Amino acid sequence: MNVVSALIVDDDLAVARINRAFVDAVPGFSVVGEAHTGAEAIRAVGRLRPDLVLLDVYLPDLGGLDVLRRIRAAGDDVEVVAVTAARDLETVRRARLLGVRHYLVKPFSRTSLVKRLEEVRRGLIADRADSTGYLDQGAVDRLLGASLDAQSLPKGLSAITLERVEADLSSRPGDASAAEIAEAVGLARVSARRYLEHLVSIGAAQVAPRYGSAGRPEHRYRMSPR
Repeated sequence: MNVVSALIVDDDLAVARINRAFVDAVPGFSVVGEAHTGAEAIRAVGRLRPDLVLLDVYLPDLGGLDVLRRIRAAGDDVEVVAVTAARDLETVRRARLLGVRHYLVKPFSRTSLVKRLEEVRRGLIADRADSTGYLDQGAVDRLLGASLDAQSLPKGLSAITLERVEADLSSRPGDASAAEIAEAVGLARVSARRYLEHLVSIGAAQVAPRYGSAGRPEHRYRMSPR
């Protein structure tokens, strides 16, 4: 499998176009279609047989998870990246039960999406096994790449929470303090600062002091330019 074919499902045409451009820009991925309702998505999966569906959970006719349930009932085990503003526990649990391994909470950064796409690619490497069903060392290393990346995080940091912090920071037109990020994401200020400092350490974010009329300067964070 040299190219991963993708279907974009989102009821917002502008968002669908943006996501399409993001996915098409990643080497090894090609968008083969768009769908803007649940019914369109079901038909498109059956007609196009994509390797991956970027699936919005909120659709005007059928919920995205209802769409996925029908796709699974038809025997299709297509890889799915759920893309949604829903972050309640029940929705996440239902998605997991339907085989969703990749979940992006809106707003998300391009970096987070690319990371999920690379994880999808690694998961599909198994399809390249030879006739004996075994993978060579290179394929094994690529397949395990996602878990190795997760292990590289500093102790006490969660990959999921890091993505939430990065997504919130990416959505802001200017900079933000650790306290502002903490309030938006639901973390303690000291925890938010740890995640922000990690983003700075890997070059994904920048930090600069802002001096007020009195007291110590406040550190302000922003995403690094791409």
